[in-house]
Amino acid sequence: MLASIIAFIIVIAVCVVVHEYGHYITAKILGVQVHEFAFGMGTAIFQHRDKNNMLWSIRILPIGGFCRLAGMGEEDDDERVIPGKGFNEQPAWKRFFILLNGSLFNILLAVLLTALFLYGHGVLDMDHTRIGEIMPGFPSEMAGLRAGDEILKVNDINVSKWREMSEKIREESLKDSNIKLEIKRDQEILNISVNVPVNKEYGRPMLGVSPSYERYGFIQALTSSAGYTYRMSMMMLRGLYELITQKRDADVTGPVGIASMSGRAMRSGLWDFITFIAIIALNLGILNLFPIPALDGGRILFVLLEMIVRRRLPEKVETWIHTAGFVLLISLMILITCKDVYNLFMTH
Repeated sequence: MLASIIAFIIVIAVCVVVHEYGHYITAKILGVQVHEFAFGMGTAIFQHRDKNNMLWSIRILPIGGFCRLAGMGEEDDDERVIPGKGFNEQPAWKRFFILLNGSLFNILLAVLLTALFLYGHGVLDMDHTRIGEIMPGFPSEMAGLRAGDEILKVNDINVSKWREMSEKIREESLKDSNIKLEIKRDQEILNISVNVPVNKEYGRPMLGVSPSYERYGFIQALTSSAGYTYRMSMMMLRGLYELITQKRDADVTGPVGIASMSGRAMRSGLWDFITFIAIIALNLGILNLFPIPALDGGRILFVLLEMIVRRRLPEKVETWIHTAGFVLLISLMILITCKDVYNLFMTH
């Protein structure tokens, strides 16, 4: 339980601080006054006011955070808005980028963490047939195959990619369990006969090999991580679409569920934990861009409409809409949290 709590705090701290820093640094660059940058919610347990009279704070509940901009109607009694520096006084394009860059910083974090994973850990190389690991007790070990061997042919059939090689071994073994492999070991070409019967546990022929890991160079990791992040984003959006269209059963997780998953990821090792943070950061970045009141995406929608029709919605009306959206989101979060707690006790 303690590991899950610590892991959850780390995940939320990293993702929320990066998100709010995106709002903060963009506001500062565009000349907008910032009252407070806070991690957590509730009562402040640490506060520091810098030379620019901005408040930095840590609050008691580590489940969120905020960047409180001047001129949004959230001033304390002793705070004043410098004329021309308030958020609502800014032109639409400035407000657009301030709102947008919280999510963009989350997505950038996901890209950088993915690049770190590709550089430091690597991914399974499915584009080649190089063996990374020999599974003990399987035909591969008995036939004398070694890690680093590259399978070139299966029963005289050329293979160049891992899936192709795996499928050919399965197909040929079902015809006759004794198959011939042509392999490249260092600079030597070898022909090895191996018996690959149907494995009783898996119900299919199993040679017992796994692909090697490919670690990317620094530049390649950075360039490739964008592609990985894009594909993950498309998978998330497709999953949301299937939930909305009821093509998939809803399985939504709240803070308790995320805490439990955070703990499992941390116990699995550093690289699994880094991957988990990248996924949460990407989720947070994408979901915050949805045009839902109270989310950044809902505020961005109003700014875009203002830019199109050149008229601004009355501030009181917009505030009411976002407040109603916030109440609905909090209600939904409470329901999801109750479900998480129920599932936690039912599975223990």
